Amino acid sequence: MKFTEGSTTVHPHTAPDVTLPARLKALREETWPERVVTQSQLAGAFSAERSTSVPLISSWESSTNPKTPPVARLEAYARFFATERSMGNGHPQLLRTEELTGAELTRYEDLLAELSRLRALAVGQPGATPHPSGASDSLWHFGANQDVLIVCAPLPDKYASRLGSFTDIRDADYIDLYTYADPDALIELFGHLRMMNPQSWVTFTTSDKLTEDDYTKHLILLGGVDWNTLTQDVLRHVTPPVRQITRVDTDDPGGFEVTDGPDRQSFRPVLRGNTLVEDVAHFYRLPNPYNDERTLTICNGMFGRGTYGVVRALTDARFRDRNDEYVRANFDEEGVFSLVTRVRVIRGHTLTPDWTKPEMRLHQRPEGAH
Repeated sequence: MKFTEGSTTVHPHTAPDVTLPARLKALREETWPERVVTQSQLAGAFSAERSTSVPLISSWESSTNPKTPPVARLEAYARFFATERSMGNGHPQLLRTEELTGAELTRYEDLLAELSRLRALAVGQPGATPHPSGASDSLWHFGANQDVLIVCAPLPDKYASRLGSFTDIRDADYIDLYTYADPDALIELFGHLRMMNPQSWVTFTTSDKLTEDDYTKHLILLGGVDWNTLTQDVLRHVTPPVRQITRVDTDDPGGFEVTDGPDRQSFRPVLRGNTLVEDVAHFYRLPNPYNDERTLTICNGMFGRGTYGVVRALTDARFRDRNDEYVRANFDEEGVFSLVTRVRVIRGHTLTPDWTKPEMRLHQRPEGAH
């Protein structure tokens, strides 16, 4: 049931079988008589406050594979559709709540309550007040009953030998995890993935122990082409906008070089003597080239701290929501996103990069709205 107050269509009660994606689409197409708001117009209005793309709007409305928007985005929906003044003179805009009239503010509050209830149902929290960092919002949430595999590089022998008997499988003191490169990034990510995917099978292995069925899972690769052979193999099947500059020796820190245009700029770690003060890392999300119904994610720094930092960007409770939303807002139509980021190191401590800060983003494809 719906009624019209002025020129705005108000839905005081949503039918019990209406889903959040269907409601968001109905708001866009049916709120105002004879005026359909396009996804492009809505993305443009929302981008005034937070970068938003048409594919992101489409993912929120999808009936087959919907993504659940954060509460902050539902608040923007409520403000936008609370008043037809949002369309202005054909130029969509997002008014502030203090700019709404008394009647518009009432509609805003009703809409926000309705959308929040639908969102709570969507994430399995009937009657609850949803939190914007719910699992279904995360890039690391893959849905129930999915196979998720973290693939690390094996620690090269010249480094493993320094750990003595701990890396010798014949020795009683052997510890399998000591044979992995990037164990800090692995432990950080594994725990987070288990938390975000309690109904899925999350495992890890090294690139030299893969089986034929492993390639078609949701894959997260830690480490680059220097040590991780799966990263080497994958990059032969896709065309990333940057390539890793291999570290020739300990005096060469390597880096990343842009490959997708006339600009061949490169980005390299910063060292003072033998002390690393800033690493360079690459985050790359795309469909799995071996199974396009699954995802592939590469988290790769030139040094271990870079890999750890780029993982922390999406696991650190203080930064993950804003970084996650930034990534999802900037996917291209195929669900691909590439970001080369600074990872600062202070007194040996790896600092989590904030990707909403332009100075932390060295290179990005597709280019962000801001």
